[in-house]
Amino acid sequence: VVGSQVHAASVVAERGTKVFVRLVLLQPGAQSVSVAGDFNGWNPGQTQLERSEGGLWTATIPLKPGRYQYMFVIDGKQWIADPLAAEGAGDGFGAQNAVLDVSI
Repeated sequence: VVGSQVHAASVVAERGTKVFVRLVLLQPGAQSVSVAGDFNGWNPGQTQLERSEGGLWTATIPLKPGRYQYMFVIDGKQWIADPLAAEGAGDGFGAQNAVLDVSI
């Protein structure tokens, strides 16, 4: 749904060689939201977002500096690229993944 998703990726803190990145998605009608990407083996069960007020879902994940592709997974079945990501990349199957550049 256009306009219902909000994304923010920001450096929260630095510890060693990892940067804490916060992912945010506004999805009020969702029962669950997770993120799958090349940083977690594209396994949506590994990185769940937590629901807060107003249907805002968030997760803070530690990532090494680099370039990552990811998608949000709504209710375990609907895969959506982050609509507000600064960049996208083809997934090789005709769809677009969101791209996140992490740097220190």
